[in-house]
Amino acid sequence: MNFDFPTLLVLASLITGVIWLLDALFLAPRRRLRAQPAPEGTNVQEGNLGEPAVKEPLLVEYAKSFFPVIVIVLILRSFLVEPFRIPSGSMMPTLLVGDFILVNKFTYGIRLPVLNRKIIELNEPQRGDVIVFRYPQDPSVDYIKRVVGVPGDRVGYRNKVLYINGEPMEQSMVGVYSGVGAGARETGVMETVESLGGVEHAVLVNPLAPNFAPGCNVLWRGDITVPSGHFFVMGDNRDNSNDSRCWGLVPETNLVGKAFGIWMSWDALRSGIPIDWSRIGEGIE
Repeated sequence: MNFDFPTLLVLASLITGVIWLLDALFLAPRRRLRAQPAPEGTNVQEGNLGEPAVKEPLLVEYAKSFFPVIVIVLILRSFLVEPFRIPSGSMMPTLLVGDFILVNKFTYGIRLPVLNRKIIELNEPQRGDVIVFRYPQDPSVDYIKRVVGVPGDRVGYRNKVLYINGEPMEQSMVGVYSGVGAGARETGVMETVESLGGVEHAVLVNPLAPNFAPGCNVLWRGDITVPSGHFFVMGDNRDNSNDSRCWGLVPETNLVGKAFGIWMSWDALRSGIPIDWSRIGEGIE
């Protein structure tokens, strides 16, 4: 079951805001009136003017305390930056299992929370961008991949080589990859640096494996032209990534944001300390 945190934030801000507003309009004036000094010579009885100041109800206190905090978190998370955790190795070696990343929410336009409706147009994803998006086959699940094809591009993948508009994306050999922790299973595959439209990034390939991840229902054996409003995405771990080769293109409406940095890296399967201090603060290319 996926936890719908944006909806929870919206509901929480709405409920606490309404409680605060109702108290300010109706209950608080009554409390102030009851706390006013009684006119001289008046026989003060319970419930009349001159009562000691009435304390705010506990529910109102909580609402007034939490409303600003909830609204600030909602604004930051919906329009500026949102944290995510990497659960799989599909983006190795760029992103490792257990990396906690930050995603820029406004790079590709300002969207309303929950509704995900774009209200301000800004930039479009470019080849090489690492993006977070809602999985087209289950929008409640967030995926992270690299954009390799933008609208109008003809994309192909043959013999471990990515082709864009008929041109192979050059790869330079780095060497045999040695993984650690949850990524140890990738030890022995080849690490290369791919030049994708001027963006250089590392990829993993296994020359002995098929061109697609295990269990992938391959949609295209040949090239595909990316239509308007869609993007072709792939994982950097080319032989172990469930991506556009398996389930299709990413609609523009499913975009969440652009990944730009790692703020924590925690892998319980690492030997010794599970935190990889060297990755903290790294940018994502």
